[in-house]
Amino acid sequence: MNHATSRSFGLCLSLALSTGGALAGDAATRPAYPKAPRADQVDDYHGTRVADPFRPLEDPDAPATRAWIDAENALTRSTLDAIPERPALERRLTKLWNYERFTTPVREGGRLFYSRNDGLQNQAVLYVVDVGGAAPRVLLDPNVLSKDGTVALSGIAISRDGKTLAYGVASGGSDWQEWRVLDVASSRDTGDVLKWIKFSAPAFTKDGRGFYYARYDAPASGRELDAVVKNQKIFFHRLGSPQASDVLVHASEDPGFLHQVRVSLDGRWLVLSISRGSSGKNRLWVKDLSREGAPFLKLFDDFSSRWAWVDSEGTTAYLRTDRDAPRGRLVSVNLAATAATPVLVDVIREGDAVLRSVHAVGGRFVVVTMRDASERVRIYGRDGKPGKEIALPVLGTVSGFSGRRPDADTFFTFASFTVPSTVYRLNLASATATVFQRPRVDFDPAAFETKEIFYSSKDGTKVPMFLVAKKGIAWDGTNPTLLTAYGGFNVPELPSFSVKYLAFVERGGVFAQACLRGGSEYGEEWHKGGMLEKKQNVFDDFAAAARWLIQNKVTSAKKLAIAGGSNGGLLVGAVLNQHPELFGAALPAVGVMDMLRFQKFTIGWAWTSEYGSAENAEQFKFIYPYSPLHNIRKGFAYPPVLITTADHDDRVVPAHSFKYAATLQEAQAGEAPVLIRIETRAGHGAGKPTSKLIDEATDQLAFLAKALGGPAR
Repeated sequence: MNHATSRSFGLCLSLALSTGGALAGDAATRPAYPKAPRADQVDDYHGTRVADPFRPLEDPDAPATRAWIDAENALTRSTLDAIPERPALERRLTKLWNYERFTTPVREGGRLFYSRNDGLQNQAVLYVVDVGGAAPRVLLDPNVLSKDGTVALSGIAISRDGKTLAYGVASGGSDWQEWRVLDVASSRDTGDVLKWIKFSAPAFTKDGRGFYYARYDAPASGRELDAVVKNQKIFFHRLGSPQASDVLVHASEDPGFLHQVRVSLDGRWLVLSISRGSSGKNRLWVKDLSREGAPFLKLFDDFSSRWAWVDSEGTTAYLRTDRDAPRGRLVSVNLAATAATPVLVDVIREGDAVLRSVHAVGGRFVVVTMRDASERVRIYGRDGKPGKEIALPVLGTVSGFSGRRPDADTFFTFASFTVPSTVYRLNLASATATVFQRPRVDFDPAAFETKEIFYSSKDGTKVPMFLVAKKGIAWDGTNPTLLTAYGGFNVPELPSFSVKYLAFVERGGVFAQACLRGGSEYGEEWHKGGMLEKKQNVFDDFAAAARWLIQNKVTSAKKLAIAGGSNGGLLVGAVLNQHPELFGAALPAVGVMDMLRFQKFTIGWAWTSEYGSAENAEQFKFIYPYSPLHNIRKGFAYPPVLITTADHDDRVVPAHSFKYAATLQEAQAGEAPVLIRIETRAGHGAGKPTSKLIDEATDQLAFLAKALGGPAR
């Protein structure tokens, strides 16, 4: 929420076990769940009394909680390690993961900067190609920052001359970042250290002598991972000076405002985006850095629309916005005008595709649009006239396109379900893309196919869904199928490459990705259709996807698993409660499960613009009926469930998953296991080392292999 994701194993290693079905087949093998710490806690929500018996699990460091975590992990480990397929899955996943991965190169001062992972390195290494240099050299290797690979490079910012690099590091998966500064020529740190930074990247001034950034006050000792995070402020840091002497540039009147800062490509304008919560709608202010002491010009000072700075030319600014254009448009604004309401001039009008991003490079605009949940790229003139479309291999996703006005080319990355992230160099004059770095993965993409279908939700809304499977697979209802989705925060579900899902598909499974309301697949109206009081639409869309897969004989209920993380974990938990008969297994990950208390931890308060808050009597009425924690059916036979979380998750605190697991274990009447896998020295997902990614994927696929059985042979 800056510069800152073949071959079959054969019959002996198929998804099937000789027994198939649930992990626990009789009462003798039913897990004996650890006893969770309890309290007689009952809260009153506007006259509705709600019990919260596992409230003590909100303290992750309490001795009773630590004992419970250890006991749950021991139970989960013993269960998963006993699955016969697990060793073969681990070997295959390790082999699949062992391929070179590159980020999109960024050019500054004639130098190219990019990251590379040689395959099984825990963290990618940052490289630089010097001006006139023949070969890349290592600039920063985060693998040497910790023995277990849990200190990650969380972001970089590069000065205009390419001589200075600011880089962020995060430890144990935390959102907290410590930013340091490195001299590019010598690869040595300068000694600059900046702390208590989240959700922000530095923006260098044109002269490279300093940068603007956002930070918070230090949290109370011991509360770093769960304290509410507010009062973000903008500072200026001059290189070589201590953080204590940084100059305060802006502090908002509301402690809940969030800030993003950048400096325009020409170095003249300081651009400040101020948002409230997670809605994405923002204020946009600019400050003329060419005039000493110039105040901020409050260009757009409400929260009714989204504004993204693209470029400027003198006093003309180019902005991407959804003002009067739910699918987005590019407009220009005269920054020298004195009118109270800026006049918007269309440069690229709203079309029938969503305007995802616009990049100013080489005296042109590179425009990325989204249609039916996949992306296209076209080059436009500065006058908004469309030029050539870039030929892409298949339906997929693009990123990159950084650069400056003199550049003749730029770089971008393309990926799809069966195409790993491939870096291209784009010639802007000819609109031709040539491969710059192509990874080689141990599988044959020609053996797989991707289909996009459209199904009807409960209210008749057409929803897109991607299906990935081996070519020639029989649609006879016997295929183990994994259905995933997100459905929230204006985030689209686009084609992406995943070793984990590839391993599932190559063993005879089907991977399905539904593009639910709440995302941005069709613009702001699609987002609004799945938020606040309309959140139930998201769950209905997901259940309708499951029914389509069953009715069209892709799979059957017993062979259908659902998976999702974060807001997607909430989705899995809610739909599992509402329609447990549709599924044979569930994998909720780092989910928002306690919808009555999420706003009380870290950045959770910012999500109330998406979900609402139980502290509001009217919003409580639509939140409480779907909250995963509070709608578990006691005495019901749930399918096998493997919950995953991490003890250092300071985005969605682990208490959500802890309380959900304890409640579901207590309620489970059937023999299928309810397990929770609690990772240590890990967070919400960002920066997780490769070794932990492989371990987690192995456990999840082994769990599905046992729970779903295999396809008919």
